[in-house]
Amino acid sequence: MKHETVRASAFAMPLTNPAFPAGPYRFVNREYFIIQYRTDPEALRRIVPEPLAITEPVVNYEFIRMPDSTGFGDYTESGQVIPVSYQGERGSFIHQMFLNDHPPIAGGRELWGFPKKLAEPKLAVETDTLVGTLNYGSVRIATGTMGYKHRALDASVEAKKLAGPNFLLKVIPHVDGTPRICELVRFHLEDITVKGAWTGPAALDLFSHALAPVADLPVLQVLSAKHVVADLTLGLGTVVHDYLASNAAVRRHGSGSEILIEANAG
Repeated sequence: MKHETVRASAFAMPLTNPAFPAGPYRFVNREYFIIQYRTDPEALRRIVPEPLAITEPVVNYEFIRMPDSTGFGDYTESGQVIPVSYQGERGSFIHQMFLNDHPPIAGGRELWGFPKKLAEPKLAVETDTLVGTLNYGSVRIATGTMGYKHRALDASVEAKKLAGPNFLLKVIPHVDGTPRICELVRFHLEDITVKGAWTGPAALDLFSHALAPVADLPVLQVLSAKHVVADLTLGLGTVVHDYLASNAAVRRHGSGSEILIEANAG
């Protein structure tokens, strides 16, 4: 394969059989179960990276069912999202996500920088209760429940909330193990149609795990919960802060002692 062919064909890995297709990425009947809870503000400060600022000591724990998504198929996701602000703009920082489908894990990490790992989340209705669970291997690490469709919410209000900015910390290492990319990325959900939104009484339990530390942001009080069904497009991102841009990168080449100092502009 010629040099120019490699360059023209390069989109994702593997080169000749990418793990995910090019976008746009449209989701039909995407189903959210979001429980907002109060947590330890000191725990949040240890997690949220500057230049993001914490707006209040709360976390949104999410279970997301995606039965029809372009290129990614049918899968479920679960994790923690933290309300933040960036230069006065309110948004959400996606702290950690767990899902059961390889293409969106690969695509999410490589394109946007989603903090995704492989696990077993589920979201379903059990009689009169909306139930979300997350297992890491055989170990249960999260269980959320809500009364099913107890009260309707304003769909237009929920659509505006979904359209707000989201922030990610994208980290990709160099081949020598040093950081190659370390960026704060902002993206939006687009072309949103909320088909229904509801709330009800809710409960959330998080359990400790060495490799899935959702319980590091402890549940002190459940504040609210909602169940939203929507069609939407996952927009691509923009870099709003480069953590490496102002520093010189020091890299060793091979096993020798030669050191190259170069300005890293991202």
